[in-house]
Amino acid sequence: MNDRHKGEVFLNVDTRKRREMERSYETISPFEFKDELIRLAKEHEKKPMRTMLNAGRGNPNWIAAAPREAFFALGEFALSESRRVWDEGNLAGMPDPIGIAKRFTTYANEHSDRPGMSLLVQIVDWGIFELGFDPDNWVHELADGLIGDNYPEPDRMLVHMEKVVHQFLVKRLYPMEEHGADTKMKTFDLFAVEGATAAMCYLFDSFLANHLLSPGDRIAVMVPIFPPYLEIPQLDRYNFDVVDIRATGRTDSGMHSWQYPSSELDKLKDRSVRALFMVNPSNPPSVAMDPTSIEYLQDIVKRDNPDLMIISDDVYGTFVDGYRSLMVGLPENTIGVYSLSKYFGVTGWRLGVIAVSKENVFDTLLSRLPEEQKEELNRRYASLTQHPEKLSFVDRLVADSRQVALNHTAGLSTPQQVQMALFAAFDVLDTENRYQKLTKDICRRRMKLLYDGLDLKMPEPEYGAYYYTEFDLAWWAAEHYSQAFVDYLQDNYEPVDILFRLAENCSIVLLNGGGFRGPTWSIRVSLANLADEAYSRIGKELHSVLEEYVEEWKSASH
Repeated sequence: MNDRHKGEVFLNVDTRKRREMERSYETISPFEFKDELIRLAKEHEKKPMRTMLNAGRGNPNWIAAAPREAFFALGEFALSESRRVWDEGNLAGMPDPIGIAKRFTTYANEHSDRPGMSLLVQIVDWGIFELGFDPDNWVHELADGLIGDNYPEPDRMLVHMEKVVHQFLVKRLYPMEEHGADTKMKTFDLFAVEGATAAMCYLFDSFLANHLLSPGDRIAVMVPIFPPYLEIPQLDRYNFDVVDIRATGRTDSGMHSWQYPSSELDKLKDRSVRALFMVNPSNPPSVAMDPTSIEYLQDIVKRDNPDLMIISDDVYGTFVDGYRSLMVGLPENTIGVYSLSKYFGVTGWRLGVIAVSKENVFDTLLSRLPEEQKEELNRRYASLTQHPEKLSFVDRLVADSRQVALNHTAGLSTPQQVQMALFAAFDVLDTENRYQKLTKDICRRRMKLLYDGLDLKMPEPEYGAYYYTEFDLAWWAAEHYSQAFVDYLQDNYEPVDILFRLAENCSIVLLNGGGFRGPTWSIRVSLANLADEAYSRIGKELHSVLEEYVEEWKSASH
């Protein structure tokens, strides 16, 4: 069949076949499902005032401009340093560390009007005077790292870059002193990786390679969640037995609070649950765990399941007031994963880190492995060191990311690490949190516009990030009409029907909440990736489609 006519034929199939077709999409990843919705939306956007709106992706439509300007200003200085060493037309040398800090000061004074130079000078001075960096070593790592003429050394993360990003994480995700956290949290190793997606791949592989998890093991996943955390464990290579920890909490008014009741967290008391994977704040509800739940979880781990391995993906933490990662309360048990993509608008840069406390349960579990498995792992890592048995989990993680044999070329590219550090330093130096407030305001403003268009009161979840919103059609139907209406919807439509209607009739693309293991009749709206006015239209169009269901129900009832 010609692709051009698919949509026209699709719209004329009978109800039974339509439901069968819709049902087939409920089994695939929402991120694959969206491609069909995009195709339909594009087919129908030719109608007047029907520009496609894709609120299905979380890629923000803003960027942090200042640290990028600093990056390009640094680039010009770094290139001038290369040409100073060796300049033969299109060929240049490698930056020389001796005296480079003084040369930078001279260069910065001569180019003080260059965009980004002022911030770059602030960052360099901060490293020297606040963090105690040797001036030449610090400036050389920045310049040479940006030029990208050397392998990353150390491979886990460049020395100064790690300390800078450490400062950012402590400020935004791992605050300590004010919470009275264990001082051991002040020391953790960072592994710079190609975004949180790479972190996920590396962690799953290293857990398996090091016998911390084995195929068929029981793990827990806090849902709703980013779908790959559900899909990876199902692969034959892992075939994990997955226990859902569901965010079924409700407010006093009956709305979703997206918190985890004690009865759900109690599932983690079972010591056969070896690992817990979580995105906090959640995706798509976009709500962080409340302090009561965190304390309850901490007690469970310490009292009932002390060997539980926790992976906490904190990518949306910067959008929550006073956010505190589980890395703070349970540093020994938790691996922190953070991607800079959302906050700084850098999905294309692929910037992320894995954080592991220097004292951790992962190393402890390695030390307890049966001798046969220890000997196997010693052979696996024998090419790296004379004492492979002493190799820490985080160092194994780095080696595993390059199939061990290529450990000497492991590590995130140095220009990426430099840009990451400039983002981090920029935010640390923003003592008034102006940039963070801007990003928070964007999300909250768009949430208001969306719900105004829906003619509904905007939910204001406590500990909300507002990066996404998850709208539960079944809850709306019961709250504003009756259970009879909910029953009618469930008897006559598939949960994804509303997504097809929005694509066909409104050229709007949203994602199905069920694909994130959220409520089956829920939909996810990204509040980050479209212009403000788009959310008014999405709200109004969604409201119109909801009213269609109401009218169909009323007609069927008579």
